[in-house]
Amino acid sequence: MNNRKILVVEDEKNILEVIEAYLLKEGFRVITAEDGEMALELFKNEKIHLIVLDLMLPKISGEEVCTTIRATSDIPIIMLTAKVDEDDKIEGLTIGADDYITKPFSPRELVSRVKALLRRSYRDSNPLAEKLVFNDGDLEVDIDKMIVRKKRENIYLTSNEFKILSSLLTRPGQVFSREQLIELAFGYNYDGFDRTIDTYIKNIRQKIEDNPKSPNYIITVYGVGYKFGGM
Repeated sequence: MNNRKILVVEDEKNILEVIEAYLLKEGFRVITAEDGEMALELFKNEKIHLIVLDLMLPKISGEEVCTTIRATSDIPIIMLTAKVDEDDKIEGLTIGADDYITKPFSPRELVSRVKALLRRSYRDSNPLAEKLVFNDGDLEVDIDKMIVRKKRENIYLTSNEFKILSSLLTRPGQVFSREQLIELAFGYNYDGFDRTIDTYIKNIRQKIEDNPKSPNYIITVYGVGYKFGGM
């Protein structure tokens, strides 16, 4: 894990320096940006494994940075913000964040979140090391390579979205509760709340369903949870 490169995007210099110091102490390589424009330029030109992204940024907002990156990449993103409402957290997850930390925060907790997200995103093995094809090639999921294609076009899922999809694929047709999906996708120590699963499911449907309001692949079982219904 120590060869991972982290991009930290934060316009408050003292906070930026603290985050950088803690990550360097853990052996990570760190590059920094103090505005959204610089962040996108570094993302374009550097091989980065994870981004710690503040939302309140000069030039280009953190939300816009996240949306722009998500159009082409599933790189893990941790949002860092002073917004504490649950609706704000859900909005952050909706535009593509994998995790969400509110200010003020513990640098040690941030480092722990970074490590956990890197482990989940770049684990060496996956229970389904094969390519799965549904509905005569309408949807293809290569679990081993973490690639999803819709109508033979690549679809960019965030690492958390992919983990939820692959968890549902472990037993097509079986109904999973939100708690079961959290455990399967993220492990026992996941610090989110179960309703975030609904946000992830909504995002996945937008990307893989012909009609997200009438899904063929990820089916809601009301009062229970979700199941994968592709054939």
